Amino acid sequence: MEKIVEQGLLYDFYGELLTKHQRQIYENIVYDNLSLGEIAQEEGISRQAVHDIVKRCDKSLQDYEDKLQLIARFESIKAKISAINRLSEQFEEDARTDRDACMSYSVQVRKLSAEILQEL
Repeated sequence: MEKIVEQGLLYDFYGELLTKHQRQIYENIVYDNLSLGEIAQEEGISRQAVHDIVKRCDKSLQDYEDKLQLIARFESIKAKISAINRLSEQFEEDARTDRDACMSYSVQVRKLSAEILQEL
């Protein structure tokens, strides 16, 4: 199941860089969960041709990620935003009683925000 999630994420970020034909076949495999035989019959090509196209698409999408690192940056930013949300919740809990803790939260949020801005 993890491979399907990874393929979907790669396709979401880089799918537009594939040809229309490649996108159609890749979507049939990843999103519609069709078999190679079903796609081959629908497209009027051999099962091996479908397999080769999917493999080439997988390689192309991974090559794009290796070079551009958009997904890696997205995941990093998402993790930092989650950390900011946790700090915000902790701040709300501690704001009534502990002023020093509030300053610490503020410093951490500014640091995470600066890191996010650097990644953009």
